[in-house]
Amino acid sequence: MKIFKPVLLLMANLSLFSASSHGAAHPGIDDWPMFRGQPSLTGIAAGKLSAKLELKWSYKTGAEVKSSPTVSGGRVFVGSFDEHLHAIDLESGKGLWKFKTDGTIESSPLFLDGKVFFGSEDGKVRAVNAADGKLVWERQTEDKVIGAPNWVRNPKGGKPWVLVGSHDYFLYCFDSETGKTNWSYETGNYINGSPAVEPDLAVTAFGGCDAILHVINVETGEKVKEIDAGAYVAGSAALTGGRAYFGHYENEYLCIDLQKGTNIWTYRERNFPFFSSPAVTKDRVIFGGRDKRLHCVDRADGKQIWTFSTRGKVDSSPVVCDGKVVVGSDDGRLYVVSLETGKEIWNSEIGEAVTSSPAIVNGHILVGSDDGNVYCFGPK
Repeated sequence: MKIFKPVLLLMANLSLFSASSHGAAHPGIDDWPMFRGQPSLTGIAAGKLSAKLELKWSYKTGAEVKSSPTVSGGRVFVGSFDEHLHAIDLESGKGLWKFKTDGTIESSPLFLDGKVFFGSEDGKVRAVNAADGKLVWERQTEDKVIGAPNWVRNPKGGKPWVLVGSHDYFLYCFDSETGKTNWSYETGNYINGSPAVEPDLAVTAFGGCDAILHVINVETGEKVKEIDAGAYVAGSAALTGGRAYFGHYENEYLCIDLQKGTNIWTYRERNFPFFSSPAVTKDRVIFGGRDKRLHCVDRADGKQIWTFSTRGKVDSSPVVCDGKVVVGSDDGRLYVVSLETGKEIWNSEIGEAVTSSPAIVNGHILVGSDDGNVYCFGPK
C-alpha cells in the first residue's frame, strides 16, 4: 500500500478522471469514441442489438483494415494499411475525407473534443480535426505506433491529456490541444497495445514485449508498480475494480490486483497464445484466442463458463452489448453469440480475416477486414 501513496493523494479529486464534456467514461448509445469504447478498455456497449442483422453498407479502402472503428457525431473514423485515416458518414457509408500519412495505420483512433488522435507506422502521433481532417499537430516518436491512444482529464485543469505507446519503448503523455509532451515513461521493449486507465486509482496500466505489466501514475508519469506478466503482452489490458485483465504470448489469461501486485487467477487451457483484449462485465471476462475459440470465464475466479469455436484464430477483441458478444475471426466471419450460453446467434461471412475489433453504436456493428473494407451491419 505504501507504494500507492501518490495515487491515493489523487483520489481526493476523482472528478479529474470522470465523465465530462470532453467524453464519457462509458459510451452512449450513439457513440463509440475510442478503442474498446471507454478508457478502462472494458469493451461494453450501450443499447439494444438485434438477433437479425443485415449489411447496411461497406466502404472500400486501399488495403487491409486492422484498425478498429471509432464513431462520434454520425461519423466513423478508421485507419487502413493504405496509409490513410478515413472518415465515413455513418448513415450512408460514403467517404467524407481521408488523411495521408507515411506509414500503415493499425492504430485505432481516439475521438476527443472535436479531434481525432491516432498513431502510424511512420512513428508519428497526430491530431486532426474531425470535421475536415486538417492537421492540428503531430509528434515524432522513434519507432512505429500501432496501439490506440487513450485519454485522461488534465489534473491541473485545462484540456485533456492523451496517452499512447510506441515501439521505441516509451509511453507518452501529450497535451491534446497543443501536442506538448507532459511526460514520457521508458519500458524495456515494444509497446503494442493501448494503455488502459483505472480512474478509481488514477493510474494507467499496460503490458509490452518486456513481459511486464506497468502501472503508472497518470499525473506524474512515475512508476507505481511493475508486475511480472510471465510473457510478452501483445494486446491491451482492461482495468476495472482495481484489477487488470489481460492475456499473453505464453498461453495464459491473467487477473492482477493492481494495488497488491499479486495474481488473483490464471486461466490456461491449451498451448495457444492470446492477442485479444477482453470484454469485462460485472461477472464475466470474454476474450479470443489463437486456438480458434472465444472464451468466457468467471470474473471472480477465472473458471471457464463456455467456449465458442470458430474456424480461425481470434485476435479480434470482443464487445458485449444487450446480452450478446460480437467478435471477428481469421476465418473471415463476424459472429454474434449469446453471453449467457456461448451459442451462436448470427454470423456473416466477410471472406477475409477480421482482426479489427468491432464498434457498436445504436444497434449497428462496424468492423474492418483484411479485404480492405469497413462494414456496417444493422437490424433488418
